[in-house]
Order: sequence, then C-alpha cells, then structure tokens
Amino acid sequence: MNKYRTHTCGELTKLDREKEISLSGWINKKRDHGNLLFIDLRDNFGITQCVIEKSNEIFRKIEKLSLETVIKITGTVIERSDETINKNISTGEIEVKINNIDILGETKELPMPVFSDQEYSEEIRLKYRFLDLRRKKIHENIILRSKVISFIRNEMQKLGFLEFQTPILTSSSPEGARDFLVPSRLNPGKFYALPQAPQQFKQLIMVSGFDKYFQIAPCFRDEDARADRSPGEFYQLDMEMSFVEQEDVFNVIETLFLKLFKKFSNKKILHEKFPRIAFEDALLKYGTDKPDLRNPLEISDLTNIFKRDDVKFEIFKKLVKSGSIVRAIVTKNTKDKPRSFFDGIDKWAKDQGSSGLAYFTLEKEDKISAKGPIGKFFSETSLSEIIRKTNANIGDTVFLSCGKKEDVEKILSVARNKIADDLNLIDNGIFSFCWIVDYPMYEIDETDKKIKFSHNPFSMPQGEIDKLDLSNPLNIKAFQYDIVCNGIELSSGAIRNHVPELMYKLFEIVGYSKDDVDSKFSGMINALSYGAPPHGGIAPGIDRIVMLLANEKNIREVTMFPMNQNAQDLMMSAPSEISDDQLKELNLTIKKKK
Repeated sequence: MNKYRTHTCGELTKLDREKEISLSGWINKKRDHGNLLFIDLRDNFGITQCVIEKSNEIFRKIEKLSLETVIKITGTVIERSDETINKNISTGEIEVKINNIDILGETKELPMPVFSDQEYSEEIRLKYRFLDLRRKKIHENIILRSKVISFIRNEMQKLGFLEFQTPILTSSSPEGARDFLVPSRLNPGKFYALPQAPQQFKQLIMVSGFDKYFQIAPCFRDEDARADRSPGEFYQLDMEMSFVEQEDVFNVIETLFLKLFKKFSNKKILHEKFPRIAFEDALLKYGTDKPDLRNPLEISDLTNIFKRDDVKFEIFKKLVKSGSIVRAIVTKNTKDKPRSFFDGIDKWAKDQGSSGLAYFTLEKEDKISAKGPIGKFFSETSLSEIIRKTNANIGDTVFLSCGKKEDVEKILSVARNKIADDLNLIDNGIFSFCWIVDYPMYEIDETDKKIKFSHNPFSMPQGEIDKLDLSNPLNIKAFQYDIVCNGIELSSGAIRNHVPELMYKLFEIVGYSKDDVDSKFSGMINALSYGAPPHGGIAPGIDRIVMLLANEKNIREVTMFPMNQNAQDLMMSAPSEISDDQLKELNLTIKKKK
C-alpha cells in the first residue's frame, strides 16, 4: 500500500462511505465554523472536503496551518446530507472526518493565492510559475495540452505516420526568422543553430524513402512575443508525406482536426470541409490572409466608383487618380444606430494611424439616397452601383477607406473585426477553419525594393515546370498554403520543390548563385540530386491549437513554463551570464556595449 494515500482527492464517492482512508495534497481552503474546521484538500485529480471537530486534540495543529501546506490526512469517509452536497466537484457527495494528520511540506508566505483565478501581474505569475500552475484554470489547461498531444500521436499513427526525432543542433539558415546560435567548443569560431523548424530534415526523411513522418517538434526562433506567439520556443505537429499533392495534405489535416476539435470542445465546426480561399481573394474580401470567418462582414472594392463623373467626393477622387484604391465594409440594417456609433468607428480608425473611415447610410423615399457626412456626394445611379457591388440594402451603412492598397487592407482588416465586435456579430461557440491557397512565390521587399520569396523558398511553383515564365516572377503562384481558424494562423505548409535544377533557377531570381545554394543548403540540394520523390507537408502549432481549445486569448495560458515579453525566464533567471572559464572554453569574448 502507498504510505501517502489510499485514494486521490478526486476519487471518493458515497460508495466509499465508512471506509478508513488516507489522502495527501495541498490545503486549498480552510473554513472555520467555530466547532468545526473544514479543509479543502487538493491534488492533481481534484478536491476533497475534510472536517475536524474542535474537540479533537489535533484541531489546534490543523487550525494553524497555512494554505498550500502539503499534508497527509487519515480519516473516515462520511456521506453528506442532501442540502450540503456540492455538485461542482466529483467528491461533492462525501467528506472525510479527520482522525490524524502529517505535515509533509511546509510553505512560506504566498506571493499570490492559489485558490483564486484573480489576475496578477505577468512578473509575479512567471516568477512563481510553480504556484501559478497550481491554480485550477491553468492547471486544467496544461492537462488539456497533454491530452491533446497524446490524441494527436495516436491519430497520426492510425493514419500511417511514423514518429521520428530530428536534430536540435544544426546549421544556421539564411531564410526565415532570427536563429538562436550555440557556440561549438570542439570547432572554435563555429556555431550551431537551434532549428527554427525541422524543415530540411523532414524533407530529407522523405528523400530517405520513408513515406509519412511526424513529430511533436520543438522549434526555436529569436522573435518578439505576441499574444499568439511565445518568444524563444514553441511546439508544432511537424509532418511530411511522399508522393502527394496539395489535397492529400489537406485531407489528412481535416480528418485529424475534425476528430481533435470535436473530442476536446463542444463548439460547433462551421464547415467540416474547410473552405479554400485564394490569397488574393482573402486580401480583397477580408483585408488579411488570416480571416475570421465567424465574422459575416466582407470587404468590397469600390475604386472604379470614384472615377465616375456623378460622384463628387473630390478627396477620394484625387487620391484614386494618383493610384490609391477605395474599399468598403457594409454593415447590415444599421440605419437606427446613433451618430455616435459611426463617429466612434471613424475616431477609432484614426487612433489606429489611418486617415479614418468615411461613411454613409443608404435610404429610400422617392429615390435612393444616402445620409451621413459624405452621403450628399453620391448620385442615385452611383449609389445603385454601390448597392450592386456590395450586396447592400436600404438601411445598411457603407464604411469607406481610401489609400495605398496595403494601408487600406490593414485598416479594414482590423475594422472588420472591430465593427463585428461592436455589433455582436461573432458567434464564440463556433470554430471556423479555412485554407488560404495560391500564395505568390515572390514579393517585393518594401525596404530595398528587391524581389524576395514571399513564403517558403523550398516550395514548388504552380504550373508545368518546363513552361514556367521566370521572366515575370511576381506572377508565379506556389503550392503554398496556410490553415486558419477563427482568425488565428495555425500553420503554413507547402508541396516541396524536389527538382534541383528548378531550385537553382528559383533562388537565382532572389540573388542566390548556384554556389550560394550549394553552400547554404548543401545537405538539401545534395540529397535531392539522388532521386527525390514529390513530397509536401505542414506543421500546425500545438500551442495555438490548445489555446483555441482552452478558449484562451494568450498562448502563455497553455504553456507550462513560458518566458516573459523580453524573452526572460524569471523563475530560472535565464538568460544569465556565464563564467570567464566557460567563455574561454568556448573561445568567446564578451564585447560590452558602451
């Protein structure tokens, strides 16, 4: 018999009444009722209410114990009366009458209470993360994470995938985010890089003749923190398949995600066959390639309307003549909203750094007209054309933005979500997935105006290889895709370029010579030269998946030991300085900033 417990704190029921048992755990709460002292004892599995009478000789000893002291109690299970049953816990039909107690672990004064879900500062929560993790909500999130990973492993194996581990110490890659570098003691002056992703290794696994690979892979990127991205490290379901096309990858992920999200959430899945949306269409209709499809609002292009003679809104007309675009969001049946609602949206847009959102509301008495600050500038004919282009109705309001394409997309993307929130249009009981497809292979770097890869440089371009028009690289689409849920990008993926000669040509467009490719991607290009199968894959983020399932807005809430916004581990005091002896051993010197 285990000397610490016969049962866990989430196990006992009225079927155990009159049993002599022992429990061990933390004191979650104490309630002194004069002649009776109640203790809620907590372990990983739940909470059991324990009670001791004042007449018991150990009453005083228990009374003095602090919350979060670790104790073992022995006692008798008794059934609660009907009026005292607690339906919120699994052990709510019983309590344990304490006969004896042993103190297993004492506690200092707590910097934060454990039994409360009250918000505390990031600094306190991360410095005392071991206490934070005892709190009910975050404790359950981490258990959920473990169950999700186990489920994914089982399902991937059922789908015929084999789990392999790829190296953590590898070479630095010139593409992607900033690397974390590790100095080599045995190779002075040289460095390993922690993998940003197992990209090249998983492709090499396919070249090695394995058909389907996956792993729950740690990835390391020296990036700034965001609500949906941890600084430093994260985990992804990394997978790759041989002899596949884009739809084959989609079918695996849709099969997995439908099972996963149905098992761990009661939310409805809006489309069980995930919609495919072309990248350019996504930017037009939603202003972003990460659209939240729970939001019914869509964006329409009205640039040509402002080339008409019967539209007199001269500010926009002049901008359009100089190359600007005009796009609009229509809100349904908002004619009765107060002026303050519309002005509030305009002011909010200005606070975001834009020039604001012009607006008017459609109405009709004898003829179609528009009320609002700019309504008078439109003829009935032009308004009819706007109605046709936007599917608007009388009583709807049209919000307009004019400027450079990327600026208009940026403000209308966030305005779309802002307006939907204000109008209560988003159903939080839904998961809405979609695929964003047909990404451009290349784009123009806004800083130096040079052509660069827009996505993954190892992707296969669309079209017949021998008929690709490499003289117009910005017109080339790639077999690259993202999966998005509720406005959160879960993953990017691609069908890979497995043809070395084509890879040389594609890299040449962004300024890499054949020698550059051979030098920087030697392992990959060499392997592809020995007979590589067509292959492709994807790598959904585990952290973001669990964040969605746990209904959390910040990835920190589903990560066991996250860093803070400055990529510091406050609990373990990392990063830290190292000794002169360590520096010498690694052939390094520290150059102090002035």
